[in-house]
Amino acid sequence: MKKWGILTVCLLLTGSLLAGCGDKNSDKTSGSDNGGSKTEAKTIVLGTSADFPPYEFHKMIGGKDQIVGFDIEIAKQIAADMGANLEVKDMDFKALLSELSSGRVDFVISGMTPDENRKKAVDFSNNYYKAEQAVVIREKDKDKYSTMKSLEGVSFGIQTGSIQEDIAKTIPNAKITGLSKINDIIMQLNSGRVDASIMEKPVAEAFLKNVKGLAIADAVPDYKEDGYAIGVKKGNTELVDHINKTLDRLNSEKKIEQFVSEASDLAAQK
Repeated sequence: MKKWGILTVCLLLTGSLLAGCGDKNSDKTSGSDNGGSKTEAKTIVLGTSADFPPYEFHKMIGGKDQIVGFDIEIAKQIAADMGANLEVKDMDFKALLSELSSGRVDFVISGMTPDENRKKAVDFSNNYYKAEQAVVIREKDKDKYSTMKSLEGVSFGIQTGSIQEDIAKTIPNAKITGLSKINDIIMQLNSGRVDASIMEKPVAEAFLKNVKGLAIADAVPDYKEDGYAIGVKKGNTELVDHINKTLDRLNSEKKIEQFVSEASDLAAQK
């Protein structure tokens, strides 16, 4: 689940923001003698690991490096519904939960599965998307790795702190090299330093459209997951409730399906 910079996306809207986003991001309201006040302008900070197309990734658009993807589109909708400015912070995937717990970011969207260990540290929204897992190999090795058993003892490049790391650890005698970024894993795989990797299928497909010499193996990890959710600091039920309302709206409008399709097309463009 993840080089070129940090994008700040500002949605200049008015309205009120839930107190759970924290005073650190707020402009103070100034009153007057007659009891009047100015509308607060607040910022909600998103933490993400932007090397995970089509979820979140860097793209040069109009000569500018931007962070895009369907997770980012969901974050924009959350901020818009809150009448807030959205600030996006790009970081290593393994740092996301600690940044959230410390309050340096308000919520996390990064193709993250709400497993039991993570639930102990942070709260999660309802699930918003579910994807299959895939094994990525060099194209010339496609016939070699047709079953999960054929991957026993193989060297894997895996994103540190990810669900895929947990899956790889279940493969007997697997040699695991942990890396922070998916891009680095692709380079290691292409250069022959590792033999395989496990990724979300949409992520694998997005990379394979732009990287020659790689393929998705016939071997499929036997892993059942609950899908992806949005992380929020433990106890911030107000923000969780707000996020769930936005997700309900997006699902009813079939917007998430639209965002996935658009982000996948964008990721495939050179």
